[in-house]
Amino acid sequence: MAEFERIRRAARLSVAPMMDWTDRHCRVLHRMLSRETLLYTEMVTSPALVRGGALHLLEFSPVEHPVALQLGGSEPDELAKAATLGEEAGYDEINLNVGCPSDRVQSGTFGAVLMRDPGLVAECCAAMIDAVDVEVTVKCRIGVDEQEPEDVLPGFLDRVAGAGVARFAIHARKAWLQGLSPKENRDIPPLDYDLVLRMKERFPELHLSVNGGITSLDEAKGFLEAGFDGVMIGRAAYHQPSDILSRADVEIFGAGEASDPVGVARQMLPYIEAHLGTGGKLGQVTRHMLGLFAGKPGARTWRRVLSEGAHKPGAGPELVEEALGHVIAAAT
Repeated sequence: MAEFERIRRAARLSVAPMMDWTDRHCRVLHRMLSRETLLYTEMVTSPALVRGGALHLLEFSPVEHPVALQLGGSEPDELAKAATLGEEAGYDEINLNVGCPSDRVQSGTFGAVLMRDPGLVAECCAAMIDAVDVEVTVKCRIGVDEQEPEDVLPGFLDRVAGAGVARFAIHARKAWLQGLSPKENRDIPPLDYDLVLRMKERFPELHLSVNGGITSLDEAKGFLEAGFDGVMIGRAAYHQPSDILSRADVEIFGAGEASDPVGVARQMLPYIEAHLGTGGKLGQVTRHMLGLFAGKPGARTWRRVLSEGAHKPGAGPELVEEALGHVIAAAT
């Protein structure tokens, strides 16, 4: 239980799982910015792990802890096996995706479409809880399509909590499964933070994190002060990682000290060297670093140097040093 409490403390602030973005290189960068924040993988499907044997999808660096594996699936036995693989790989938490609205996810009968079947979600979670010792959590929406969130969300939380889930991250928007793209599903349905807060009042024993449309550390602090147990930030943490994460340890966790983006860029150099040494490409890492100086002097040149040079043959850490030189010069 002490381990559960450690991860729950980290969940005061988390970076949302985001397909094509929160890969292992992105998570190392985020960990350099914040030692405390809980990080999530991209969604990994249980069929890919269990039937496809794609265990490379579970690879991560030990520096990433605390880090959670997000799974997508809807078959209880298969999810239990996938969760076991995740636990064996060393993840601190297993999270079930009940929020992604993409067509590809719907065709696999998982993601946000599962909001329609809380009984199946409960069955899936119970199977995973039985299979692993790390905490099993759920990331969900407030409803889908014509559902009335005020009516369906309490029943969903009650049913899934009854299976043993005690921690939820709730994206405070409906998902429209037909007629809106995944991108539009992040912007068009209105946010209802008040509804999610009422769920905290209704289920005080649950650990609830709010997600969706949160763009600053100050906003995150406001949600915590309002009564939420945690705040999950997605796109802002990716596009302006320093703004969200560099002071998170101090302001959210009351620990450590603020990180310096220049120092973080330099901390990434040994990691980049090691990645290149295994046959990796510079751009696989630096694409996640483009927003490191967002809004600061030299940011545009930093992005240009990395964007134009990272994919050239032989590109390595010296390109990052060159780009960093422009940032330092612009700041003086």
